[in-house]
Amino acid sequence: MRRSLGTFLAAVLAAVACLLSAGQTGANAATHVPVVFVHGYTGSASNWTTAEAVFAAGGYSTNEMFAYQYNWAQSNKTSAAGLATYVQQVLAQTGASQVDIVNHSMGGLVSDWYIKELGGQPYVRHLASIAGANHGTTYAGACLTNPSCQEMYPGSSFIQTVTSGDETPGNTKYATWYSACDGVIIPYTSTELNGATNNNVACQTHIGYLTDTVTLTAVRTFLST
Repeated sequence: MRRSLGTFLAAVLAAVACLLSAGQTGANAATHVPVVFVHGYTGSASNWTTAEAVFAAGGYSTNEMFAYQYNWAQSNKTSAAGLATYVQQVLAQTGASQVDIVNHSMGGLVSDWYIKELGGQPYVRHLASIAGANHGTTYAGACLTNPSCQEMYPGSSFIQTVTSGDETPGNTKYATWYSACDGVIIPYTSTELNGATNNNVACQTHIGYLTDTVTLTAVRTFLST
């Protein structure tokens, strides 16, 4: 009788332990809003290798991270239209209703045009702009043969349009990271967006951000808020 009771209690305890373990597994398996990475001028989807590793370390799975590839020499308006299509594909593939966008450099202009001019805001939960050319950069004067650089130059009609009115519209949460050591975004404060959480990084180069695990971790943390 004692042996039967002991066996019964052991079975009950095992069942409870199993349920607790299942609950913990379910909590750990919580999914993330899919993140779409948008590269900059002369960039590619491969720019985000370090970022993807940082996000994976934070629990993101490969089917929650997407890198948008586009022709950086073409008009940013064309690239933004491609981003609009890409976001819809991500939503259809994941079943999510929104994405988080993380951009770098000229990818800021592509993202901004998509959100403000192509009706993308309702589909974007968070926007993180890393050294984004959000108000243009005089550095673009070196490549004015490309439509994208013409649009990226401060004072262009593209910049005037995308920065007019509310720079952070809707319920989307916005954050930027910028640095006086950037060297490509000139002036470096061009990255700031009115209404965003603007983070002044002590000293980081424009390309250095792509492998800056401290900043990339901060971006990942921002997306969790």
